[in-house]
Amino acid sequence: MIAAAPTRSVFRAATGVLLALSCCLAPLDARKFRPDDPLRREPPPRPVAQVEERDLSMYYDFFLHTFTKRGERGGISRPIPAGGVNTLGEVMDGAWYENRHGQTRMSLEQLLSGPGTANPPATDGPWMVTRLKAAGVTPGIEIDDSRGIHYWLKFDPLTNPGMASAADVIGSKFFHAAGYHVPEYHLVTFARDRLRMAPAAVLVDKQGKKRAMTSRDLAEVLLKAPRDAEGRYRAVASLAIGGKEVGPFQYYGTRPDDPNDIVPHEHRRDLRGLFVFAAWLGHNDIKALNTFDALVQEGGTGYVKHYLMDFGASLGSDSFIAKSPRAGNQYLFSWAPSVIQFLTLGLYVPKWARASYPDLPEVGRFESALFDPEAWKPNYPIPAFENRLPDDTFWAAKQVMAFTDDEIRAIVRTGGYSDPRSSDWISKCLIERRDKIGRAYLEKVLPLDRFEIRSEQLWFEDLGVKYGFVPPRHISIRWSGFDNETERRAAITEDSGRRFPAEMRSAPSGAYFAADLSAGDTGKSVLVYLRKEADRFKVVGIERKW
Repeated sequence: MIAAAPTRSVFRAATGVLLALSCCLAPLDARKFRPDDPLRREPPPRPVAQVEERDLSMYYDFFLHTFTKRGERGGISRPIPAGGVNTLGEVMDGAWYENRHGQTRMSLEQLLSGPGTANPPATDGPWMVTRLKAAGVTPGIEIDDSRGIHYWLKFDPLTNPGMASAADVIGSKFFHAAGYHVPEYHLVTFARDRLRMAPAAVLVDKQGKKRAMTSRDLAEVLLKAPRDAEGRYRAVASLAIGGKEVGPFQYYGTRPDDPNDIVPHEHRRDLRGLFVFAAWLGHNDIKALNTFDALVQEGGTGYVKHYLMDFGASLGSDSFIAKSPRAGNQYLFSWAPSVIQFLTLGLYVPKWARASYPDLPEVGRFESALFDPEAWKPNYPIPAFENRLPDDTFWAAKQVMAFTDDEIRAIVRTGGYSDPRSSDWISKCLIERRDKIGRAYLEKVLPLDRFEIRSEQLWFEDLGVKYGFVPPRHISIRWSGFDNETERRAAITEDSGRRFPAEMRSAPSGAYFAADLSAGDTGKSVLVYLRKEADRFKVVGIERKW
């Protein structure tokens, strides 16, 4: 099958359609590529002054996605190309995503800083508790520190001190490096007298109803939190996201009140590829309720920015308990496993149930020996994940492979595990899971990447060879001229290998050419488009066939 990168950003295409309709007589532009392709950043957002705040029920979200299918569904049998990408098939910087480690390597200091380490709660005064939220699997306490800066506090379960808080911090750094917008997370240790109740503190119960909070409410939360030998609590403090909270985003459809949200979420590459990152980190609770939309002001323009948050149910943690062995292997509810258990009178034991785990409370349950990246599952179906295609998973897998062993170990150490064996086990599992992801997804396409021009030659990396998944192989290149108006190709008979044919070198500025690369498998190839400019050639488009 062929996945063609859109000929231009869907944002720009939509703008062009609107302009055409407004002018009535203006013809639509049929060119495949425009002079500014490929776009690295989304066009400036249209101003948004007000967005309706929305809430979402955890139970409603579960039943909605478990028993119905939301959004437009595609998949391998009915491929729908990903949107929100440029002509190279890459996700652009913008409200949803920011290219980081996978595109331009971050320094170790930047990786360890993640979304930021400069704003932990101040310790020169009390933390005023403003709200306690009982909804969700773990209660959260909202505080204002002595500077009036707002944070969320979350604790570990009594049975597993250090588990969920470490997962939150480590997960935030990996997802940030992968390109997603996430809040700052800080590990904090404090005594009980640090917390004071604000005069107008409220409690939000599991039905979403508010009432005045009492000292007993706070005491009940703290009774469920472990303390160290000195009686202090360990928690993770997440810095409040700037702007106005307008609720979570869904993994399908668009926000009708956001004029910049024009790509159905089930077709966004950054959300389809999120499946791979979630599988790597074991973040099975990657649901809509763990996302956050904020109406922010940047450069004098208001727009909706999209965040991931709450990573406490990743690695071996399920936030309030150690992860169940079935987590990541089965949905919370699925007919097929239920039928099998019924027909076998419960005697059938799935492979994942035979996994072994170390006796490390800080780790919970996390393993790599039986991990299968293609069979991994979140807690319940996610429309964007169901639509993923080989080029979506390739896009994400090459970024997972960008993390070196030493970088993974260093990021894991920021989780503050008290037992070195915990850090070693999590690092080992992530390294082995990373390599399984590379093997599974890089070879679903011809994994050529990092195309560049050197001395009138086309150069690239073969990621399958780079990471040792396949032996060195010959890549053949067939050149052709390309008509940017009709999208027709005319073969160039000269066999010049990676060096540009004479017809290309003598062509006028503005001419387009295409290079069809393959490695002997006719089912997998990469089509690379180049444009001749005044003093150089430029790679302007990539299409992958599998």
